[in-house]
Amino acid sequence: METIFSGIQPSGTLTLGNYLGAMKQFVELQEDYDCYFCIVDEHAITVPQDRLKLRENIRSLAALYLASGIDPDKATLFIQSEVSAHTQLGWIMQTQSYIGELERMTQFKDKSAGKEGVSSALLTYPPLMAADILLYNTNLVPVGNDQKQHLELTRDLAERFNRKYNAIFTVPEVKISEVGARIMSLQEPTKKMSKSDENQKATIYMLDEPKKIIKKIKSAVTDSEGVVRFDPTDKPGVSNLLTILSSATNTPIKDLEQQYAGVGYGQFKQDVADAVVNVLEPIQQRYSDIITSDTLDEVLDQGRDAASRVADKTLAKAKKAMGLGRVRKSK
Repeated sequence: METIFSGIQPSGTLTLGNYLGAMKQFVELQEDYDCYFCIVDEHAITVPQDRLKLRENIRSLAALYLASGIDPDKATLFIQSEVSAHTQLGWIMQTQSYIGELERMTQFKDKSAGKEGVSSALLTYPPLMAADILLYNTNLVPVGNDQKQHLELTRDLAERFNRKYNAIFTVPEVKISEVGARIMSLQEPTKKMSKSDENQKATIYMLDEPKKIIKKIKSAVTDSEGVVRFDPTDKPGVSNLLTILSSATNTPIKDLEQQYAGVGYGQFKQDVADAVVNVLEPIQQRYSDIITSDTLDEVLDQGRDAASRVADKTLAKAKKAMGLGRVRKSK
């Protein structure tokens, strides 16, 4: 069985885009793959965090994974900082990285532009991300297009290490979902829906109340044409709503275009809103039960132990290949 690894930062409540573009696929993938789902809290501290809020976000994200349908008997759910092999291999991967290639990372350029006192971790977190993936002999990594550059670096680092020392690491492939991989802002549909968008109307959060979801979708930017047609270039707002409806209802976009031929935006938006509420409301109910339960800690303990067993073996092989540590002499 092939292995999948995916990590999400606990930097705020997940969005509809996170669910439709990632979580929804994870639930399906766990049936056919050996899945590791990691809460990458050490990536979150590349920028300042309130410690109490960070801990709250970690638990909330874990509960959302389970509420969305991740089954701890089928997949491994764990917190990155609880498996020490991640930072240890992250350092090893830094030794294999070149400053020039790290400085070329688009996200580093975007997050550091115009800022003073930028954390060095913003530059060096791609090697830690590589370590996250490589520890589990990962074959496939489901990501959005915005993370594809980091996955290419991960592949480069794995191949570089394998050539220099020993063929320790599996070189992972990128897995990008065709539909729902990139849900856009409701107010600026040419940019991705974001947890950190200052415009609260732009983003639907997984824990938003139904009334708030409906209000946000009804105020979503469209155009003056009044035709429900998929055209991301000329009709980005309508196309985004079609993508959301398609992902929420598992209906092909072409079928939706036919279904809404001659139907105005008012009814179209109402149907999108209803579909989103129908998807998120059951998740929210399960979340309320999980977040305060002992089960959550039991699952995370189980995931930590299972992840550590695999990660420690890979780390030991990498250390040995580089000559780190001791080798006991046989008597």
